[in-house]
Amino acid sequence: MKHLRSVKDLKRWRLSVSDNIGFVPTMGALHDGHLSLIRKSKENNDKTVVSIFLNPTQFDNTSDLENYPASLEEDLEKLRSVDIEAVWAPKFEDLYPDNYRYSITEKDLSLKLCGEHRPGHFDGVLTVVMKLFNLVRPKRAYFGEKDYQQMLLIQKMNDAFFLDIEIIPCPIVRESSGLAMSSRNKRLSQKGQKQASHLYQVIKNAQNSAEANQKLKESGFNVEYIEEMDGRRLAAVELEGIRLIDNVSI
Repeated sequence: MKHLRSVKDLKRWRLSVSDNIGFVPTMGALHDGHLSLIRKSKENNDKTVVSIFLNPTQFDNTSDLENYPASLEEDLEKLRSVDIEAVWAPKFEDLYPDNYRYSITEKDLSLKLCGEHRPGHFDGVLTVVMKLFNLVRPKRAYFGEKDYQQMLLIQKMNDAFFLDIEIIPCPIVRESSGLAMSSRNKRLSQKGQKQASHLYQVIKNAQNSAEANQKLKESGFNVEYIEEMDGRRLAAVELEGIRLIDNVSI
């Protein structure tokens, strides 16, 4: 596995590769959900590249960025175990030589749901993904359906800018309790992790969004939103000061 550290490293490696590339962009703190995306990419492509970049431009809350769990060495060890061709771990100045003077803005879906509660979040997401796509130039890119709104926005950006990349949605990977796997789960206490598992059960079994909202509040969650879109029920809540999202088909 090649460990690429800069844009120059990536470009040099990419020029040497003519095979189909599968790409899994991450912010690190890798878990089995990320590894499921990587395995899917390995099934469908000649080579797989994973990026690790904790993107500050998509954080509307400074403390959330500062407390995001990150351990590059642990991540690299996990990536070695799944035998990928390359991992790229750039620094901020590599991806933002303009210091984020230029950004991509979507004017509809990005203002709803998570976007309504996290101003500027999706500008940061779309901007960094566009940069990553332009540099990696993959045939296919893999995104988990836990971040369903994000996945839709990336699909629509891909189409709008004629990028000719196949965006592959991948099913949510869950803990045995039903809790959707997330890097933020590590920040929950043992009690909080047990309580957090109710999120999935409630949005899955409630008759409607209003019932789900009420039951989650009764279970001690601070509910940010519960809405239905595209045949899915999407939810964002806060527990122990940590923001959790999930969605289910309805």
